[in-house]
Amino acid sequence: MSNTQTATDLQKAIEILKDKDWVDLTHTFGPDSPHFAAFDDAEFKTLFTHDDGFFAQRFTFPGQYGTHIDAPIHFVRDQRYLDELELKELVLPLVVIDKSKEAAENNDFTLTTEDILEFEAAHGKIEANTFVALRTDWSKRWPDKVAFENKDEDGNPHLPGWGVEALKFLFEERKINAVGHETFDTDSSIEFQNNGSLLGEYYVLEQDTFQVELLTNLDIVPTKGAFIFNIVAKPEKATGFPVRSFAILP
Repeated sequence: MSNTQTATDLQKAIEILKDKDWVDLTHTFGPDSPHFAAFDDAEFKTLFTHDDGFFAQRFTFPGQYGTHIDAPIHFVRDQRYLDELELKELVLPLVVIDKSKEAAENNDFTLTTEDILEFEAAHGKIEANTFVALRTDWSKRWPDKVAFENKDEDGNPHLPGWGVEALKFLFEERKINAVGHETFDTDSSIEFQNNGSLLGEYYVLEQDTFQVELLTNLDIVPTKGAFIFNIVAKPEKATGFPVRSFAILP
């Protein structure tokens, strides 16, 4: 194939993609945004203004802030850093499991293998090499910290999430590539409280893959057929970083 033909094919592909609907799956974040409890608020500082000749800012925040991507090294020793992820890993077919009604009725909702099998009975088998996102509509609580953390009178948070066995089923039986969700953590809060650790998050990253946390707008993405793109900066030896995730609809 000639270089001219290749360029023409690529141009046609881009034109087709731009004709599709694109959905931003990323929250805008700032110093007052919800975040993992162990982290301080982000700091945004103006360094220079237009009166100085140019406008520049400094941003201080943990890598796991706002809608963000976790690299395997985030939880697992001797695994890959963010800059070691390949570009093509970050673009995947997207499958969305909708459990928003269940999460609204039970804020401690934890996805099970049975839930996945019920999903497949309605929508077909989850294909290999896909990105599976858990929709809970928890993102609609953003940017209200109190509503997002959803703590009881004893200070315990109640957020929905993945069950470990469900994750094992997806990775080991369905051979998926990565997962994402709308909350701070992979595990539901009740799973964390029962286990004393984030077993689900460790398991996902132990598969030498990534996950995306604090996704939004999953309610306007189809169950199947879209592709997710996870565009991220490339800091050296980073465990994670804010990501610009978006979906292109079929």
